[in-house]
Amino acid sequence: MLFRDRVDAGRRLAFALRRYRDEAPVVLGLPRGGVPVAYEVARALKAPLDVWVVRKLGVPGYEELGLGAISEGGEVYLNEEVLAEIDVPQEEVAEIVDRKAAEVEDRVRRFRRGRPPVDVEGRTVVVVDDGIATGGTVRVALRAVRRRGPRRLVLAVPVASATTLESLRPEVDEVVCLDADPQLFAIGAYYQDFRQTTDEDVVELLERARIGGAGAEGEEGQAGPPEPADELPIELELDEGARLQGSLTIPAGATGIVLFAHGSGSSRHSPRNRYVAEVLQSAGLATLLFDLLTGEEEAVDERTGHLRFDVELLAGRVVSAALATREQPETSALRIGYFGASTGAAAALIAAARRPDLADAVVSRGGRPDLAGAYLEQVRAPTLLIVGSADTEVLALNRQALQLLRGPRQLAIVEGATHLFEEPGTLEEVARAASAWFVRYLAPQALDATA
Repeated sequence: MLFRDRVDAGRRLAFALRRYRDEAPVVLGLPRGGVPVAYEVARALKAPLDVWVVRKLGVPGYEELGLGAISEGGEVYLNEEVLAEIDVPQEEVAEIVDRKAAEVEDRVRRFRRGRPPVDVEGRTVVVVDDGIATGGTVRVALRAVRRRGPRRLVLAVPVASATTLESLRPEVDEVVCLDADPQLFAIGAYYQDFRQTTDEDVVELLERARIGGAGAEGEEGQAGPPEPADELPIELELDEGARLQGSLTIPAGATGIVLFAHGSGSSRHSPRNRYVAEVLQSAGLATLLFDLLTGEEEAVDERTGHLRFDVELLAGRVVSAALATREQPETSALRIGYFGASTGAAAALIAAARRPDLADAVVSRGGRPDLAGAYLEQVRAPTLLIVGSADTEVLALNRQALQLLRGPRQLAIVEGATHLFEEPGTLEEVARAASAWFVRYLAPQALDATA
């Protein structure tokens, strides 16, 4: 079995776990790679999401060789077979354990930001990772969670070594694995996209879950967001022969479509943009997240950093994506909006100026509209500029750009937010403002209101 990425793996895994939804489970992701998978599981099961922090204990000088693992709460697992094969003094092992214990506590503080861990006593707990090879870190996590008294403990993973999985079965009440491979040699080989998950990604996914993206309930016990629509992988073929990868999601009864122009150095996998897209989908808007550069171009840009600032090139890609939605039967009748972040905001504004017939609304998140230059005065599409109050330089640039725009326009300032909207609740505010703007200008009834 081959997964597109961790999101795809998480959604497939969630389907296999759907019978647990009625048990009001708790989902625990193992950082870092297990958290994107766990987020999708928690979202589908409408379950609270938390992390369980573990660290591998590496053999000095051969860190890739697992001596064991340590979990938050102080649970330690030592691989007796490895210890028997190497000559590491007991005192040195103790030093390694102490050092890794400090790293575990540091990550706990970083990921939870002072919040207590979710209470698992008496609950069904689903522990999720993106894959299991040797199983040391998973084993110590399961033992630590078991000590906290869950009613049922489930291990869920997209892919694992069949041998390792069998050795883990005594630790849990049930194992759910989509692909148990006797010949597993590298987890990354089972994913088309296995890029590294960062600490920032983990924090952002936990925040998304906390504010309603997974397992949250609204006021008076009302259910959270509706079930996610299917995400369809698509390929955009440009006139010059280049091919861009994208993800198209069309909720039932979609009233418009929003194309995402990501910021410098980012991609269609941006957790921030994906969160905003999910909020838009829950408001009845289709979304298209796509890469502005081809794989070859991204490789060049990683070395030079110049393509991500070529806003004229990126604007052309946005226009091409908009034209592609006009050719898709499912989206051909939908009005189009652009959501741009950072340099992507400039590309979106240039695209709106070049082809006003395609753009019905634009939203910029922490954008650099100044990079659009003279195009700003040609933008007629209703434009919302969203900036954090603490992002002072970019805020000043957006104030200046606001005066140059010619269509309906508004500047929304998110109090206390910095450039990336990492502060609790700020990205939620961005998503709400963007959703309201697009619903206002992309909904079919807006055609009558402006006629």
